[in-house]
Amino acid sequence: MTMKLYCFGESGNAYKAALPLSLSGLDWEAVKVDFFGGETRTAQYRETINEMGEAPVLIDGDTRISQSGAIQMYITEKSGKFSGRDAVEAREIMRWVLWDNHKLSGVNGMTRFLMNFLPEDKRPAEVIAFNQGRLQAAYKTLDAQLKGRDWIVGDGPTNADFSCCGYLFYPEPFGFDRADWPEIDRWLSNIQALDGWKHPYDLMPGSPADRA
Repeated sequence: MTMKLYCFGESGNAYKAALPLSLSGLDWEAVKVDFFGGETRTAQYRETINEMGEAPVLIDGDTRISQSGAIQMYITEKSGKFSGRDAVEAREIMRWVLWDNHKLSGVNGMTRFLMNFLPEDKRPAEVIAFNQGRLQAAYKTLDAQLKGRDWIVGDGPTNADFSCCGYLFYPEPFGFDRADWPEIDRWLSNIQALDGWKHPYDLMPGSPADRA
């Protein structure tokens, strides 16, 4: 049975689920969520897709999973990939997934939205500046972890990599320039070299160009 990932191209959180699916060899298809049209805020979406009113959501038969980290765990269970070599690496992967959700994606996703998807006169300059400071600290942490390493944990790509890279391939400005962070830049190139890698706007339906 083909799994369905409810997602949209602009979402880095959805990309965290779509990318490991693309690399896993599992049978899946993307279902576009009209986030900017308000679909996730409708009663129907909450009743039939996700009571949290969010994307991504993975549906596999009777199994329905939301939150990108939980979806990544399910992909690992189904494919046997991206989990590390042992329990020690599995815990370290989870540590970085949780760090990303709180310190990295949790901030750069919001900052990218505020800087690009709100009308210019409604963009809160003080909030954006505060977030930029937090992001610089997060990039410094990630860059240091990657020094001398090809992957965040272990000797191959894991869910730690797919979580932390979630927003870093997007072209819209949100305070991240690969050229400023050589270790992150090298690591992102490693991810791009994986067989099956696609840019988020190529992997999932929907992009800003569709609304231009």
